[in-house]
Amino acid sequence: MIEYYIRRRLHWKKFRTHIKTPNPPVWVCLSLMVGSLQEHTHGYLVMAPSRTPMNLLALSEDQMKAFARKQGWPDYRTGQILRWVYRRRVRTIDQMTDLSICDRSILAEHAVIQRAAHSRILASSDGTRKFLLTFDDGMTTEAILIPDDERLTLCVSTQIGCMLDCGFCLTGTMGLKRNLKAHEIVEQVLSAQDHVSADEQITNLVFMGMGEPLSNIDALEAAITCLTNKSWGLGWSPRRIVVSTAGLVTRMQKVAALGVNLAISLNATTEEQRRALMPAASDIASLKSVFAACRRLPLTPNRRLTFEYVLLAGVNDQPADAQRLTTLLKALRCKVNLIPFNEFPGSRFRRPLEHAILQFQDTLRRAGIDAFVRKSRGRDILGACGQLGQLPGDHEHVSLIPIESRC
Repeated sequence: MIEYYIRRRLHWKKFRTHIKTPNPPVWVCLSLMVGSLQEHTHGYLVMAPSRTPMNLLALSEDQMKAFARKQGWPDYRTGQILRWVYRRRVRTIDQMTDLSICDRSILAEHAVIQRAAHSRILASSDGTRKFLLTFDDGMTTEAILIPDDERLTLCVSTQIGCMLDCGFCLTGTMGLKRNLKAHEIVEQVLSAQDHVSADEQITNLVFMGMGEPLSNIDALEAAITCLTNKSWGLGWSPRRIVVSTAGLVTRMQKVAALGVNLAISLNATTEEQRRALMPAASDIASLKSVFAACRRLPLTPNRRLTFEYVLLAGVNDQPADAQRLTTLLKALRCKVNLIPFNEFPGSRFRRPLEHAILQFQDTLRRAGIDAFVRKSRGRDILGACGQLGQLPGDHEHVSLIPIESRC
């Protein structure tokens, strides 16, 4: 508090000239500061107004720069502080050792580094890890760390719950609780980095967790800016980031402008199917609108779209569905990820048998489309695609159909 008023109402030189030694003891400086303050306030020490400390994780680069300039600090202090927060992932301002003690004290008066109030990690038998982050309001989000050969992919959430109501997704049954803030999205990455071992490195980020990313577009853009910033951010290549959408067509161009990859959660080959499986998404954009928007995207020659297709036994996994899908994707530079349904308690859908999955894939490949069957990871901790979120009621045991060894 003393320094707060010293910086604003007194000149350092005024009492620095009274100190004869080059490095005076702290008590000498404090004594002179108090004396100067009393001169300025007629003998009374006036305290700085109370305020809620700002969270450094929640500040944009421009906001951090404005704060630094207000303190009379050089502009390079902005990147210096942000690098401590993001690259070194410090938890306290006192750990920022290349700032002077005085500057750290000033910063600590105004700011904190506030991470999630509580975190928990669930480990799957296949090496998948689920991170559950609970924030100060008691809301919990989930991120999934998925090992796959040479890749280690982090699946990130953008909402708590979801604005959409896709029946094959557990998150969709929750409804939307709230949007995540940009720093809450980034914190999922920081938390995962905190817990990976020295010989592990996260190689890919996919925004395919809880929520519809494009319905939280401002926070998504801010988070990706932080993740990809090379100067003070995490320095991710946009090519290693994928953002998924169920088809919010008016915002797809904004995602493309960020330089990241775009994935479309399709799951249907007719308008009727889309309305039945994804009612809210269908109300926002028809299948026809989704494909029109995809054809308008400015893809560079070395980029292609990804279409995700959840296979539901007896619903959208029939030979006729595969044939219609090849027609829809005609002339689009794309690949298809086939996702056999991952069951969760209370769902009416079932996972297709292995031969039906392979037959569907074969139809696409014979039409010249790159089609891949996504491996199911983390099913025993409800960490696989479509399984994120809060189950209604208590479910002590989850009964799942065994998966053939290739998945």
